Amino acid sequence: MNEALKSLEQAMAGEGLDALLVTDPKHVYYLTGFASNPHERFLGLLLKRGEEPELIVPALDAEAAHSASSVSTILTHSDTDNPYELLKSRFGGSQPGTMGLEKEHLSVARFEQLAAAVPAGTFSDIGALLRAMRARKTPEEAQRMIHAAELVEEVLRQGLEHVKAGVTEIELVAELEYIMKKVGASGPSFDTMVLSGPNTALPHGVPGSRVIQPGDFLMFDLGVYAGGYASDITRTFAVETADSQLVTIYNTVLAANEAGIAAARPGATFGSVDKAARDVIEAAGFGPYFMHRVGHGLGMDTHEYPSLHGLNTDLIETGNVFTVEPGIYVQGVGGVRIEDDLLITAEGAQTLTIFPKELTVLHL
Repeated sequence: MNEALKSLEQAMAGEGLDALLVTDPKHVYYLTGFASNPHERFLGLLLKRGEEPELIVPALDAEAAHSASSVSTILTHSDTDNPYELLKSRFGGSQPGTMGLEKEHLSVARFEQLAAAVPAGTFSDIGALLRAMRARKTPEEAQRMIHAAELVEEVLRQGLEHVKAGVTEIELVAELEYIMKKVGASGPSFDTMVLSGPNTALPHGVPGSRVIQPGDFLMFDLGVYAGGYASDITRTFAVETADSQLVTIYNTVLAANEAGIAAARPGATFGSVDKAARDVIEAAGFGPYFMHRVGHGLGMDTHEYPSLHGLNTDLIETGNVFTVEPGIYVQGVGGVRIEDDLLITAEGAQTLTIFPKELTVLHL
């Protein structure tokens, strides 16, 4: 049994839970070491207070579960079985007073099936408990995230070699995602973004058939999964020449990125990181053009707790991993975003993404 599962078992009494059911595949992996995509089939980790945990998996995943899971009791169901009847049988006719569930993960239909099979007195959400656990990365998790950051930087390095005359945004996306597999990543951790010229003014623009042209700013926002953990990096480049207004914007965003990183330390608020970066941009007169939070938590999901917005008064803790990604987006001119992944240590912030950030001019 891994430390995360032990911690969850210990928390059950404090949360007043007689039983709990974990159904998000990523959380099952986090707690047991068994990674799968059950598709429409039922997957669940069942814990009852004072008893050994049980992992319920589709029969076709039985061998993989026995091989990977730290939970020794593996129960299976076939495609013709009702998995909720199997779940019901684990209670031997009794019902829990309070049962913990991941309410954000369960659909209404699945909850209704579960509640009919196991009519607990109360269903309590365990989402916040799991989020708090995941927000503090262990040394092993940190090493996986360092590896994911190293891989995505290698992808970016190789991808830049494909910036040539006549290439389009979407062609660069295809090259990047091909390279991800070549270097050993599981795949992209989100939809890879390559934007050029006026499209860089769209914070969440969609890559298309636009050809990269001299005078463009070129923005790469990409990440990979490796060992179950994500990386996320953004770098912006100039193509052939750099317009003076865009250079000013670039230098402002770079200063904001560095200010946000400097503000990230144990005991500070997440909101203070946003404020440190935003103050730089506002002082330069670009405040209205920075319209999103400065960052987000990173781990098994690309976007997870915490949200680094100005009103978040939660305190930064050692083991937190999050992004710092200020940006300025001016319609008709272009945009710049610079994003790094940070791991909080007792000494401050360790920057996991070390790809150079000074403005680089690419040549076609």
